[in-house]
Amino acid sequence: MTEANQITSLPALKTTLSITHAFLILCVVGIWGTNFVVMKNTVNVLPPLMLACLRFFFTLIPAVFFLPRPRVNWTNLMGYGLGIGVVQFGFLYIAVNGHITPGLASLVVQTQVIFTIGLSVYFNGERLRSFQLVALLLAVLGLLIIGIHADAQTSLLGLALTVLAAIGWSAGNLFSKRAIGVNMVSYVVWSTLFSVPTLFCLSLYFEGVESFGVHLQALNWQTWLAVLWQAWANTIFGYGIWGWLLARYTAVCVTPFALLVPVFGMGASAVVLGESLPVWKIFAAGLVITAMLLNTFGSKVLDHFIKITKS
Repeated sequence: MTEANQITSLPALKTTLSITHAFLILCVVGIWGTNFVVMKNTVNVLPPLMLACLRFFFTLIPAVFFLPRPRVNWTNLMGYGLGIGVVQFGFLYIAVNGHITPGLASLVVQTQVIFTIGLSVYFNGERLRSFQLVALLLAVLGLLIIGIHADAQTSLLGLALTVLAAIGWSAGNLFSKRAIGVNMVSYVVWSTLFSVPTLFCLSLYFEGVESFGVHLQALNWQTWLAVLWQAWANTIFGYGIWGWLLARYTAVCVTPFALLVPVFGMGASAVVLGESLPVWKIFAAGLVITAMLLNTFGSKVLDHFIKITKS
């Protein structure tokens, strides 16, 4: 069979979600959003870098023995593993450890959408369109409002750490965009070959060899469950379902559901941890979510508007 025939034989991507698959996506974004509360409760027990190390260790083991290595080069896997595992979650766990509320962290880290655009423009030569510039300005305005209202619960340091986590996520996105046609679960699992040893060394250096051993021996079943929840539910199940649905539906049908992550995150943080939701916080959230909506649908709306004006 020729390459052309192989391509044409691929099933067309669906544009309408079934009720079952819509429920699966809601489960994934619900897990991702409410996990910020789990993060907060777990870093109260474990040092943040140690927690990140354990999360990705159990993402790696035992799954790596059952999943074939994705057909990408080791440099790509390393870039993704360091960007997501070390920079994103390393900084994010440090941030929620007393520097930013979980609800706001779930919102601010979503600015990775905007940073992904910026990095794509810089490294890949992609052209910045007008609606993307507006989305960028809205996101920056939302972050400025959060920064102005920094207090004991959400400091400028916490905001900066979460922004760095978002930049790490966006850097990981650039590497994953080049991993065309691979199993995303295998890709994530094998990339942790670089995340785990790096996080382990950072934990030993910054948090101490004795601290690592003491905390590991003192873990109870609730903390182990929280670690495994982040490794298996958030990473393996979440990415697995997400990638599986993206292979069957158009991206515009699936990816907008990610906008619900901060909704779940802020809601769970308010209910479980009693995080307040003053007007400024809701307004800032509205700006950031509007920026993500504009980035997601702006191209389609703008192209449709141009088509109407020319007809």
